[in-house]
Amino acid sequence: MAKEIERITVPQIDWDEFVEKAKAIYERLKPQLLPQYKGWMIAIEPESGDYALGRTTTQARIALQQRHPGKVFFIMRVGYRAAGKL
Repeated sequence: MAKEIERITVPQIDWDEFVEKAKAIYERLKPQLLPQYKGWMIAIEPESGDYALGRTTTQARIALQQRHPGKVFFIMRVGYRAAGKL
């Protein structure tokens, strides 16, 4: 017997607006975060402005996901322009 596939709804997101909002929130928070949390990861939920910090991407994401299940987050490394390097 075939197993039924769970269907999820993917939100329609204006990615330019999403990133712009998240970066504005980060810039507002940055003076409070540096230098203590430099190198930590920050996950931001742009609609609410809520955020979570973690030493890893997973820690930050899970902390915010508990408060905002089903949402999409913007994640970056505090004090850097990118979350990691290639």
